[in-house]
Amino acid sequence: MQNSLEVHGITFSQALRVWVRVALLSFGGPAGQIGAMHRILVEEKRWVGEARFLHALNYCMLLPGPEAQQLAVYLGWLLHKTRGGLVAGTLFVLPGFLSILALSYLYVLVGDLAVIAGLFFGLKAAVLAIVIQAVIRIGRRSLSSAASVWLAAAAFVAIFFYDVPFPIIILVAAAIGFLGTRAGLAWFRPGKGHGENGKGALAEADSALGEGTPAHARPSLSWSMKVASIFLLLWLAPVLWLNIQWGESNVFSQISVFFSQLAVLTFGGAYAVLAYVAQEAVQHHGWLAPGEMLDGLGMAETTPGPLIQVVQFVGFLAANRNAGTLDPLLAGLLGAILTTWVTFVPCFLWIFLGAPFIESLRENRALSGGLSAITAAVTGVILNLSIWFALHLVFTSVRPWSGMGISLDLPVWSSLDSAALVLVLCAVGLVFRLKAGMFTTLAFCSLAGVIWKAVVIGL
Repeated sequence: MQNSLEVHGITFSQALRVWVRVALLSFGGPAGQIGAMHRILVEEKRWVGEARFLHALNYCMLLPGPEAQQLAVYLGWLLHKTRGGLVAGTLFVLPGFLSILALSYLYVLVGDLAVIAGLFFGLKAAVLAIVIQAVIRIGRRSLSSAASVWLAAAAFVAIFFYDVPFPIIILVAAAIGFLGTRAGLAWFRPGKGHGENGKGALAEADSALGEGTPAHARPSLSWSMKVASIFLLLWLAPVLWLNIQWGESNVFSQISVFFSQLAVLTFGGAYAVLAYVAQEAVQHHGWLAPGEMLDGLGMAETTPGPLIQVVQFVGFLAANRNAGTLDPLLAGLLGAILTTWVTFVPCFLWIFLGAPFIESLRENRALSGGLSAITAAVTGVILNLSIWFALHLVFTSVRPWSGMGISLDLPVWSSLDSAALVLVLCAVGLVFRLKAGMFTTLAFCSLAGVIWKAVVIGL
């Protein structure tokens, strides 16, 4: 029997060069990263067919954690087995890790200077415009039926007004999509993929992988048990050791537990996860302030790699400010490494364990309908995040309100930051009116923020 390399003819060195390229071009959050992978792997290289790419993406949307990085692991695994997935997933994270680590050191060392404060002030406005753009981009791709529009709206209402947990929203959406597609309802007809209205989409038979399933991608109980044991040990052994050695009150123990829980309990991709991270890290643990969370998101938006890499910045600050007997800068480094480890190791587990079974169900229309419904629901969750960011950027204070089962954060109007509002409007105008690129928007807003802080205020 031929192996997958002999079948598709793509050497590992060829794939390695492509994954390096994908990693270096992975800017713009999940929407931009998924688009870059699709452009390179489907349209340019023609390694993976349109339907297979979308099937893998929808599965990754179902999983907790960064869907773009998990998609890279999935496709790398399809092409070159376990080592392909490991290389693709690790390279996807590495440039962002190094970049955010450098920016984190800069932040704690010189963050009180006017130029640095202004830089991040401007970045926040640009980030908000980029998040809004992501809502629209993902919506255009995923809201391809009447049912998907209603699912997105229902997801937004559930999380914004009623604080329904992410896992419940995702699971309910998946169940509705599965049952609706299985029943053959017209509302649940699947979308047409990433191509323009589905035209010119690469067929499976015309791709390098072809229509069949590679031998290594077929379900195997022995393989599943082996991979689960290895990656569970890699993931949880450091968590257990830290808690036994240093106790639950130690900041490293808290980081390991919190971000391990995040890896399991938060669904819907990076934008959806960030609202939960911000709430817990800011309000519960007190590791950083709401504005600092936006600073971290600005770092993640301006560097390659998954947007969820912002958690590395959270872990850095948490350890840096609770270093104990360690040097604060060393503690920050260890906190960043630990956060990255417990956040991304589970991603490899989810893919290596579940992808063979998902591959075997590619022709199951009901399952595909359930996975597509998840993508639609995520759009509503991202919209919630954009509103959360806007409130904390434009207003320096918010107040909780509850009644009739509804729970909201309302702005304190007297705390309106007029400079932030003007900068946000400029960023939105650049993105949507002038069609400026991400780097142009980030550069303009950063420069405007520096000028405002350094010249107008005179700090």
